[in-house]
Amino acid sequence: MKAQLSRRDWFKSSLALTAGLTLSPMFVDKLFAGPVSAAERHQWGINPYSPNGNNIRLNANENPYGPSDKAKEAIIQNLGESNRYPFVAQSELRKMIADKEGVDADHVHLGAGSGAILCEAGVAYGLNNGEILSGFPTFTEMMDYAKVFNAKWDKVNLNDKLEFDYEAMASRINSKTKLVFVCNPNNPTGTLVDPSIVSPFCQDMSKKTLVYSDEAYLEFLEPEMQKKVTNIDLVKKGMNVVVSRTFSKIYGLAGLRIGYIVAKPDLIKKISQYQMGIPVSQHAIAAAKASLGDTEFMSLSRSKNTEARGHLEGYLKKKGFSHGKSHTNFMFFPAPIDGKTILSRMQQKNILMRIWDYQDMEWCRVSIGSLDEMKQFTQAFDEVIS
Repeated sequence: MKAQLSRRDWFKSSLALTAGLTLSPMFVDKLFAGPVSAAERHQWGINPYSPNGNNIRLNANENPYGPSDKAKEAIIQNLGESNRYPFVAQSELRKMIADKEGVDADHVHLGAGSGAILCEAGVAYGLNNGEILSGFPTFTEMMDYAKVFNAKWDKVNLNDKLEFDYEAMASRINSKTKLVFVCNPNNPTGTLVDPSIVSPFCQDMSKKTLVYSDEAYLEFLEPEMQKKVTNIDLVKKGMNVVVSRTFSKIYGLAGLRIGYIVAKPDLIKKISQYQMGIPVSQHAIAAAKASLGDTEFMSLSRSKNTEARGHLEGYLKKKGFSHGKSHTNFMFFPAPIDGKTILSRMQQKNILMRIWDYQDMEWCRVSIGSLDEMKQFTQAFDEVIS
């Protein structure tokens, strides 16, 4: 019989892993939100987010307009609770999220951003050489973390539209597959697959294994489209599906680190057992509670993002550069010259971005900033590649 990892063993392993990170930069590489490319490693070492200074940050998919005024005011009003553990506040936020999603509170689990919960799931389903199936490239934090615990990651390349290839993924599932990871819209490509394809896939696969649906960028879609794309209804039907959300993106709370999943209580229990300590602060909870109903700010962020993204799309079209059809706050396109030169020269112009390695090519992933920032980007990028 294979040994299971207890909470105590998990805690020891985590401490060992933390110590290992100090001694071995290789582990750091594995745990970033996206693989570190050869060009990024050359420019910045193992951390593509490390450059300081007065840079335009188009490298981390952050919301340039947040937090909202309501979130900031909530944090200020909550400062007096800094001496209190957030047990009651957590319960209140879980109830608010449950009401919003149409489930009971025991279907909701909070974490320090959706990334922390992805790591918990990576441990829960990657132990004992578990296999995790996903498209690639995608948001890799779960799979990279699971691999640290000896899981196997089965990658399926995207199709020619830079979308998840659900037919190919379905053909790869086997008796050893412990979890199927889907991301719609996908990071780093920004592409969206029609729910008429994704929902039946998730339903069918959930009969064989767990389906983990990452919806970090769902709110960049218009509200009516969000209702069609989300897999929350599959959770409500009692299926073996986990839906992941974050307050880091449309809500602009990336620095406060708060996210959640929605799933059946037994799945919540299995994943949450690998959470260490109290994951979120009083202030993160206060900001999240204020942000949940702030449709005005969400609409503002969405419309401004669409306008700024349109500028970049227009530039790429004018240059004849192919790209994935983005529905998010970033775009993904082939690098027209070598990535090292792009990163170096763009940083000289105080602009940060990402380079990805995929299918023996280098790709640019550019976050969408304000319209003014995107105009600065296209002007600088044009000079760099000329």
